[in-house]
Amino acid sequence: MEALINVFVALHIIGIASLLGGFLTQMKAISAGTARFTPAMLHGALTMLVTGVALVGLNQADDQTVNNIKIGVKMAVLIVILGLVYVKRDEETVEKGLFAAVGGLTVANIFIATVWT
Repeated sequence: MEALINVFVALHIIGIASLLGGFLTQMKAISAGTARFTPAMLHGALTMLVTGVALVGLNQADDQTVNNIKIGVKMAVLIVILGLVYVKRDEETVEKGLFAAVGGLTVANIFIATVWT
């Protein structure tokens, strides 16, 4: 079971890398006002959602304790990110504030995952 959990953790990290990488590669585009949500950002957020839910289930099946409040906060932040990216995915440009919000929420989600114990 531990090997399966580790595989899903790796996939979860790949999802966050895709979402954050899509944001970071467009830092210059933000200042120019031409930033847009890329398919990699959408797929990264979806990967995070699916693997996160799977990780909670696998950890509970393995009789490990799960901090449900932390998971709930992380999921709420991810749902907001996913909603914003999904709704605006076909637009040629996204407002600076909205794009920055997705980046900030992504970084916040990383800190929630790593700092909240």
